Amino acid sequence: MCQGRGRWCDRGVGPGTGSGPYRVEGVPVRFTGVGRPGPAVVVAGVLVGVVAAGPAAHARAGETAPGGKAAPGWEAVRSGEAAPARGWVAVWGAAPQRPVAGDGESGPNWSREGFAGESVRQVVRISAGGSRVRIRISNVYGTRPLRVAGAAVGRSAGEARVWPGSTRALRFGGAASTVIPPGREALSDAAPLTTSPLEKLAVTLRFDGATGPATFHRVSTATAYRARGNRLADDAGEAFTRRSASWYHLTGVETSGAGAPRRAVAVFGDSLVDGVGATPGADRTYPDGLAERYAGAGRRVGVVNAGIAGNALLRDSPCFGDRAAKRFRRDVLDRPGVSAVIIHLGGNDIGARKAGNACLRPDPKLSARRLIDAHKALIRAARARGLKAVGVTILPMKGALFPFWSEPGERIRDEVNRWIRTGGAYDEVIDAARVLADPADPDRPRPGHVYADGLHPNDTGYHTLTAATPLTLP
Repeated sequence: MCQGRGRWCDRGVGPGTGSGPYRVEGVPVRFTGVGRPGPAVVVAGVLVGVVAAGPAAHARAGETAPGGKAAPGWEAVRSGEAAPARGWVAVWGAAPQRPVAGDGESGPNWSREGFAGESVRQVVRISAGGSRVRIRISNVYGTRPLRVAGAAVGRSAGEARVWPGSTRALRFGGAASTVIPPGREALSDAAPLTTSPLEKLAVTLRFDGATGPATFHRVSTATAYRARGNRLADDAGEAFTRRSASWYHLTGVETSGAGAPRRAVAVFGDSLVDGVGATPGADRTYPDGLAERYAGAGRRVGVVNAGIAGNALLRDSPCFGDRAAKRFRRDVLDRPGVSAVIIHLGGNDIGARKAGNACLRPDPKLSARRLIDAHKALIRAARARGLKAVGVTILPMKGALFPFWSEPGERIRDEVNRWIRTGGAYDEVIDAARVLADPADPDRPRPGHVYADGLHPNDTGYHTLTAATPLTLP
């Protein structure tokens, strides 16, 4: 949902991607579907979005990196192996994207330049705790081996600071460093660190040599920091003077042991999952709010943000990620412990009819039927892995301050939403289109709940979505 100019476009805005268990839009995904009874319709707002990233290619134990040298620290994360993962559960996530040029109003974009002789510190708020922690590092969109000279995790003390004595050096197959081949991800070894729900952790990655363009996640409501040299043990953080509002190479945090959750819910979508419109640095996104509700209810459940702003259901984008079929396995199915997925897809496909450009190309063959078929494919893929699938109706789009809404597009949105509500394909339905609609004009967003771009929820809107979401999903 990002067109025109302004903050929401600079940061990359928009909803969903999708395809699934059979050949959809030319992407073969081999899963079998399982029939389910009709959905329980929940009147709740969840304008979540879809993430797209590349094919699920992961490194394995003992694998050899380019050049013939063994890359230490590879743990098996093939489809079907990551979910059990010996008690590990995902408690934070960011969907990887290709490097892309262009800064946003909230800060510079370092993905094209990458890093050299530097340390990168990123502060993440985990949704649930545990007594052990490990991280996931991605080189999915890299063009050369990613040489990680070191990594560490500790308790955040605000901004780039770390609580003294809390830093844990991370290892990879027992080694302090690792090499990640292009197109792959790596998991660190477990580190002993007792954490609590909603706690903020500071993850520091060190790169001695030049990384080249960096796999990253463009839209973040948090801050990443960079500094020259080895800053893994730097608690004060004063050297981290450069900032960005994106994530770099870090795509997951997982916990296990005492106090850890036994399952997680992934929120798979676009800018509404990513948090466009939420106050930066305030943890006001929809996944953040959902994590707070689970924690407040005393339920140990991980919440994974699998959204990419601007993502489309049926078509790849050089700016907003690949369509969902290419990334659904990696960003949802292979996340350990995920037992339910919330899916919001299709808004950007519809909006591209009006405002197509190089980043969001219109699909001349777009129809409600094609969007529905893509939804069905994702549902089948989820059920084949035992996940509950929860559908979210597409939020009202009329009144956006950039070219996005059209009458033909509105007819498609209405038809897709009717199917989500009444088609019986989803296990449950969250009716964002009704909860966040203007009562006087249901095609427009609800007054007081919409961001300055006239499209995305603001903090109040995200709070409304969170409050309306049932806690019985995973």
